[in-house]
Amino acid sequence: MRIAVNTRFLLKDYLEGYGFFVQETFRRIVLAHPEHEFIFLFDRPYNNEFIYAANVTPVVTGPPARHPILWKLWYDYKVPAALRKYKADVFVSADGFLSLRTKVPQCVVVHDLSFLHYPAFIKKSHGIYLKNQQPKFVENAKRVATVSEYSKKDIVEKYRVNENKVRVVYSAVKNGYHPVDESVKEKIKAKYTDGKEYFIYVGSIHPRKNLMNLLKAFSVFKKKMKSNMQLVIAGRLAWKFDAFTEGLKTYKYRNEVRLLGYLPQQELIDVTASAYALVYPSLFEGFGVPPLEAMNCEVPVITSSVSSIPEICGDAALYANPEDFEDVADKMMLLYKDEQLRTNLIAKGKIQAKEYSWDKTAALLWNCIEETMTP
Repeated sequence: MRIAVNTRFLLKDYLEGYGFFVQETFRRIVLAHPEHEFIFLFDRPYNNEFIYAANVTPVVTGPPARHPILWKLWYDYKVPAALRKYKADVFVSADGFLSLRTKVPQCVVVHDLSFLHYPAFIKKSHGIYLKNQQPKFVENAKRVATVSEYSKKDIVEKYRVNENKVRVVYSAVKNGYHPVDESVKEKIKAKYTDGKEYFIYVGSIHPRKNLMNLLKAFSVFKKKMKSNMQLVIAGRLAWKFDAFTEGLKTYKYRNEVRLLGYLPQQELIDVTASAYALVYPSLFEGFGVPPLEAMNCEVPVITSSVSSIPEICGDAALYANPEDFEDVADKMMLLYKDEQLRTNLIAKGKIQAKEYSWDKTAALLWNCIEETMTP
């Protein structure tokens, strides 16, 4: 079989989200199935590190597709031409988009429908495109994969699609997340928080991540606990970050909030593993990776009681209503005062994190691809 794959998010030194999902799943799939040929479709020059084996044929077909007009051009004209030229038997796209101008069977991975739940948190042009096109993508796909039962239910209900068409393949965390010893923790705290304990948030600075409520919750915690606890925020500035950064300028505890920006992978692991707890008050997640990263590091988790997060974290997290900063603060104070609760969450987190792996996700996605290829 010739399996064409959308690999436009495989970008050297900039693997996030979709790109990391494609890398971790297809690196495994390609190596596990040398009997098949894989056509990797890039929209710009590629790096050879993404050509995982001899059964991969890289194809560059531009222009780089980074906004709605070019999305339409790439998926509906460039991709079909490549599928015809290389006689593909199936097309797999892990960014939620596919072609509406090909008869080749398609498998699409729709991670979530956050743009429908929070339309204000996405660029207007992107939101219009997704609102108009996403239902067509789901309708035209032979199989739809997604990353949680929550997202499956959302897709089935919003687009009135047969649930048998949608498969849950989950997601997983990057390799390397593990506990660190006390010497590493002391070194990290000396470097970033003047030796003080800290809560950590890991992720992009974006309205959907609800960081203004995190600041409000931290204020309540500081006022009531009289603690020297710090708040560390590790992640890149994303869309509409300016409201957060401007608000931080006049924030009472701004000197106890540390913005670390984007960190190299090993440094991020060490910073995560050295935290007192992760606080992740996101308003919406199709899966939610940072809580599992923290659990792998034996760091307790406070997170949101909404969307897919309770499904993914199970009984291994402390949940709060993300819309209620007082509730988030209450959970921070509860964890701070109850060392036994903290110990129990760490133990449960170690077990919960083992439920997810890239081997499992790759195997489930391969099953979905096989179903797509079946007449």
